Amino acid sequence: MKYVHSFVQVGLGMLTGVVGWILISGSQSGLAQHVEPPDLRIDESPLEEELKRTTSFAPVVRRVSPCVVSIQTIQMAPEGDGMMDFDALRRFFAPDDPSPRPREDPFRAQGTGSGVIVSDDGFILTNHHVIEGAETISVTLADGKTILKAKVLGADKHSDLAVLKVEAKGLPAMTLGDSRQLEVGDVVLALGSPFGLTQSVTMGIVSATGRSSIGMMDIENFIQTDASINPGNSGGALVDVQGRLVGINTMIMSRSGGNQGIGFAIPVNMARGVMDQLIRFGDVQRGLLGVAMQEMDGVMAKQFGLEKPQGVLVGDVTPGGPAEQAGVEPGDVILRYASQEIADMNALRLMVVETRPGEEVLIELIRGSQTLELTVTIGLLPEQGYSGLNRYFAPKTPKPELETLDKLPGVEVGALDASTRQRYQIADSVEGLVILSLDTSGFAFEQGLREGQVIMDINREPVRNLSDLAEFQKLKPGESWLLRLWSEGGARFLVLEHP
Repeated sequence: MKYVHSFVQVGLGMLTGVVGWILISGSQSGLAQHVEPPDLRIDESPLEEELKRTTSFAPVVRRVSPCVVSIQTIQMAPEGDGMMDFDALRRFFAPDDPSPRPREDPFRAQGTGSGVIVSDDGFILTNHHVIEGAETISVTLADGKTILKAKVLGADKHSDLAVLKVEAKGLPAMTLGDSRQLEVGDVVLALGSPFGLTQSVTMGIVSATGRSSIGMMDIENFIQTDASINPGNSGGALVDVQGRLVGINTMIMSRSGGNQGIGFAIPVNMARGVMDQLIRFGDVQRGLLGVAMQEMDGVMAKQFGLEKPQGVLVGDVTPGGPAEQAGVEPGDVILRYASQEIADMNALRLMVVETRPGEEVLIELIRGSQTLELTVTIGLLPEQGYSGLNRYFAPKTPKPELETLDKLPGVEVGALDASTRQRYQIADSVEGLVILSLDTSGFAFEQGLREGQVIMDINREPVRNLSDLAEFQKLKPGESWLLRLWSEGGARFLVLEHP
């Protein structure tokens, strides 16, 4: 109130000055003041239809906003913490977020988020972290008055998705699009309830697709957008300019706790797959191929006789795993999975984990000069496999012998024995020559060789002991070797070039 009072005082002071000037001017001129009203131009007609179609998203928003709901949860809070968490997504923000949080019951916490109605009989998509640990969940429709109780049909923490169900018919449901059609630069709208402000809409573009390696979730394949996403938007809709759902808003990258132009949404195609499994089976099981994958670059493509980089290189196969049983071998280049062309390693990884275990999948691959088609029965990804989705190797036990021989400049290798296996945690299933030491200023170190790695093949010929090196001449300047290396639980290929 003091601030308002001061503002009024300033306003009155300015007004007094103006009136004083008018009176003085009037007295000097001796004329009564008469000011004609301004001649205003007013056009109260609606925006021209053609112009509205090309500049306004109002028609799209009118159509899709009734499909976006606000979600409120009540859950037990740790003793002494009765603070409202406006959105569980807060945990992804800066810890010093200053946003006020009202106090509730000292042993209960209230949370809010958003959701998307995807069928007229009450199925709702949202984030796992929005409803995690909730005792009760209620959904408020777009009219702000209709509140429905919701139950969790299923939730998947690895993809951060959940499916809710409310008992209602004839609800407005959003049309699902195809997130694979999205391109960088496409305009998108984000709808949700940021900071509890229901039915908020922001606009931006798709900044990137297939964004991964963020480190927030086990399965990452995000749409990145600069459409403003804030606490409370979690579980809300990301739609294209035709009003089709293309993503579920999930989190932001921020130092302040608010939007800084980098938001992430789960692609609707992934959400559909997870929702289908949760509804049909009550859980989500993910597929395992049983290979260590490696990106195919230009140098590697040349070594494998390819005209250009394509597909994904198989660095290793899990003994007894689905890929090995189907006939996949190290050095194969996988081009297609279930008739879909493979863009990169992350694309193949996602295709595999989104396949329900037990399904048979046709893969196309290149082996030497041959193009082969193999049918793989996809296995089950175990819980511990989520931390390394590109491979899963069961540890085994050790084996003998140790000598050294310098065949690579600056690199000392030796045969594997029990002590070196234990020292470098090398499984019994791995065969080859272990790197015991190397010159850290040399080209081999610069190009990726490290102590503890195992050289399994040279130029696609296996080396299992020191005598196998006899047929190879010492690597000389201008020459290169194609090495197959084991390290940190998996195998990969490396082109080593002597400058």
